[in-house]
Amino acid sequence: MRIRATVAAVTGALALSAFAVPAAQAAGTASHAATAVAAPNVTFSNMKVNKSKAIVVGATAKVSVPVTYTLTHPASLDVTSDKFNSGPLIYVGTKVTSATNIFISDDPGTCTDASTTVANCTAVLKVSAADLLNSEAGTWKEGGLAVTSAGGTKWQGDLGTTKVQRLSKLTVNAAPEPVKKGRTITVTGALTRADWDSGKYSGYVGQPVKLQFKKKGATTYTTVKTVKTTSGGALKTTVTASVDGTYRYAFAGTSTTPAVNATGDYIDVR
Repeated sequence: MRIRATVAAVTGALALSAFAVPAAQAAGTASHAATAVAAPNVTFSNMKVNKSKAIVVGATAKVSVPVTYTLTHPASLDVTSDKFNSGPLIYVGTKVTSATNIFISDDPGTCTDASTTVANCTAVLKVSAADLLNSEAGTWKEGGLAVTSAGGTKWQGDLGTTKVQRLSKLTVNAAPEPVKKGRTITVTGALTRADWDSGKYSGYVGQPVKLQFKKKGATTYTTVKTVKTTSGGALKTTVTASVDGTYRYAFAGTSTTPAVNATGDYIDVR
């Protein structure tokens, strides 16, 4: 579930089970609510989101993200009880209780007791492109939320960071084919990435992309030159035909956009 702090009031923050828990209302409301009912005395730790890999989201995708975490609690609290639920979250902002955007697990984490005071838990976050802005691509913070059937709420932030990135795509086309040795080959392509604001893909302009070549029979590519994307993410350069082989473009990625390699295009040199 995604919640924006600009919304005046949101209920069912974790949407965990049947608890109707007020959550992430206006900035600071969560801390006020916690004074009415005692917050569960638990501590989140060892949070690992998406196996420590970036969360990459396409233009219209909804990505299921696995999460593991540890929950430390008093021996008197049964964290497997239907009166208690917990789950992971990721957010943008200085504090979890005043986040500008936040995704919280729709379903409660599944916890297994490791001891009388420690439980190991797993959960799934669902991150939807429809609830993201292009400006939010980059580093997000990790946290946790625990609730009780009595209405107690425990928010915990700053448990680590994870990247949420805009899915990238890269194409290549080498022509003409076949080509005579010594003639010019024109290699075109395009680098695009998910545009969450429009729900489409748009060109990634001004980015350095490597043109690479793999000789027929070889197993690895070598870099020929670096080309920068122009309008619409377009790529275009020329090389001289020498031997049979495969050309591809390779993008190293940025903090907001993952690395991607184009599927190679084979050239027959005669």
